[in-house]
Amino acid sequence: MRVRRAFALAAAAVAAVTSVVAGAAPAQAVAAPTLASTIALSNCSASLVRYPSSVSSDRAMMLTNGHCYEGGFLAAGQVLQNRTSSRSGTLLNSTGGSLGTVRADRVLYATMTGTDVTLYRLTSTFATLQSRYGVTALTIASSRPADGSSITIPSSYWKRIWNCKIDGFVPQLREGDWTWRDSIRYDANCDTIHGTSGSPIVSASTGQVVGINNTGNDDGERCTVNNPCEVAADGTVTVSQGQSYGEQTYWFTTCLTSTRTIDLNKSGCLLTKP
Repeated sequence: MRVRRAFALAAAAVAAVTSVVAGAAPAQAVAAPTLASTIALSNCSASLVRYPSSVSSDRAMMLTNGHCYEGGFLAAGQVLQNRTSSRSGTLLNSTGGSLGTVRADRVLYATMTGTDVTLYRLTSTFATLQSRYGVTALTIASSRPADGSSITIPSSYWKRIWNCKIDGFVPQLREGDWTWRDSIRYDANCDTIHGTSGSPIVSASTGQVVGINNTGNDDGERCTVNNPCEVAADGTVTVSQGQSYGEQTYWFTTCLTSTRTIDLNKSGCLLTKP
């Protein structure tokens, strides 16, 4: 994968590509994108998120990639639920300044199969973070994004924002041992880099999270690590060097109970089951 692990890319290589980055990241609503509500991890990007049905007294949540899980890459077919965690990150303000440290105490859900996500429960409630830092979590959209729609990808790790568009969806995206479904393809100019792993994909029109940035083809290789390939419904394999991708996040909302917990056995739940 170009699974965007910051430690996988030398600083000099990063400097060579930063000229393609533009903008600032997403906060809420239809305002100019900012870095508000993003969270910088030691090796990846992340964001402070809520479900559409979340209430202020709920524990806040942090979203990043499955390959950013503190225990390392998850095996194909592996799913984690309600696993103890002590992950911490730095909550950023709109300009990328540090507001303070947030800590997780539980992995609510994590996998690198079907999708590439880790969702953490934080030790603080949404209300506490709002009161302490004046931040509002990004809302995970409850529906699939539209092809051609404008998106922003704010990276808390690099404190930069990519302004992009969705250029279709991939039935299967394969990389090494992993296969992802209905992946989001970006337009050709959206050249995200290592370290942007886990960045939210934010709708430019609604300010809601519609996906999570996770990979790209570095070297033009076929279906190898850091070189994902697209597999069409008829099995045709396509490789595009430099092409970048993200994964769907509305799937979380298909699995929620009335108490906002994830039930993988719920009818219509799209998240990968163990």
